[in-house]
Amino acid sequence: MIQIKKFTFNPVQENTFVLYDETGECAIIDAGCFFENERKELDNFIAANQLKPVKLINTHCHFDHIMGVTHCRTKYHLQFEIHPAETALVEQAAEHGDLFGIPMEPVDAPDSFFQEGDRISFGNSYLQIIGAPGHSPGGVVFYNPDQKILIAGDVLFYGSIGRTDLSGGSFIKLVGNIKTKLLTLPEETVVYCGHGPETTIGFEKKNNPFLT
Repeated sequence: MIQIKKFTFNPVQENTFVLYDETGECAIIDAGCFFENERKELDNFIAANQLKPVKLINTHCHFDHIMGVTHCRTKYHLQFEIHPAETALVEQAAEHGDLFGIPMEPVDAPDSFFQEGDRISFGNSYLQIIGAPGHSPGGVVFYNPDQKILIAGDVLFYGSIGRTDLSGGSFIKLVGNIKTKLLTLPEETVVYCGHGPETTIGFEKKNNPFLT
């Protein structure tokens, strides 16, 4: 059974997730730890729970979601896996950080890629990859149908959706993907967002002003 630990990191208050199961293997999603105390918080949790990181994956690659990638790659000897359409955002991360007044070191190119329809496996668990571009060119969400868990990145928020005014964004694409690919999931699906609190598919279907 998948368990989820959420961390809120960096000046943009981004949510980083560690998903793990009874085997102790875990996946780190959207590693955003920026400050030294944040890196220690992540590492201490992994050590205290005797976890073994085996996956380093991202829903998308805006700078605030990859601030901790270099640390996790180095410490846990992980490959950084993304959708190929997000590669340019990795290359531009330091530049984008500067635009927001947050200096950060460049992040090396991804090691491997996944596509919509692929599965990410760790321990006895897996996540399905659902493509949902619109907030970013190659944004995805990670879904486990057995437990009805959705790691949504910045695609869908509690009562809102991801911004679409950044490079590669498209309001039409984003809303279309949410309506056809996310809102068709079971209403009890718990949505873990890239910023802010959790929500459910059912709540967003009824209450999200961008989708009703």
